[in-house]
Amino acid sequence: MPDVRCKICGNEFYVKPSHQKLGYGKYCSRKCHHQGMRKGKYVRCHVCKKETWKQPKDLIGSKSEYYFCTKSCQTQWRNKYYSGVLHPNWKSGAGVDYRKLLLETCIKKECQKCKCNDKRVLVVHHIDKDRTNNNTKNLVWLCLNCHYLVHNHEESIIWWL
Repeated sequence: MPDVRCKICGNEFYVKPSHQKLGYGKYCSRKCHHQGMRKGKYVRCHVCKKETWKQPKDLIGSKSEYYFCTKSCQTQWRNKYYSGVLHPNWKSGAGVDYRKLLLETCIKKECQKCKCNDKRVLVVHHIDKDRTNNNTKNLVWLCLNCHYLVHNHEESIIWWL
């Protein structure tokens, strides 16, 4: 009787000789067979340190070389890592609300160039283009269209001087 040892759990089990010739009979059960078919490895979550199984495509696809057990762990790491200076939208860190500064003054809320007074399209523009200079004399209301023109077609627009 050809008794064989399971590749996964090591249990001894019987295999028909004809099945053994065909290359079958490596696993004692379906559970061990599925365990033997798995590729990949266990890795430790970078945030909570819990072990989690990752497929080969997941192991190759990580740009940061860190692995996470869930999306919530990945988001916790991303929110800590990509904040402040490392965030792609980081400007200067001043954190001043320019709209609030202009609203506190008595300057009429309308575009200084085209006189549009639609509050949905009005933005604050720094005249000297220095975002750290938040003096109210340096701030004006512009609509989105005029604001674009001021920043991209400077040579023809010097209207506030």
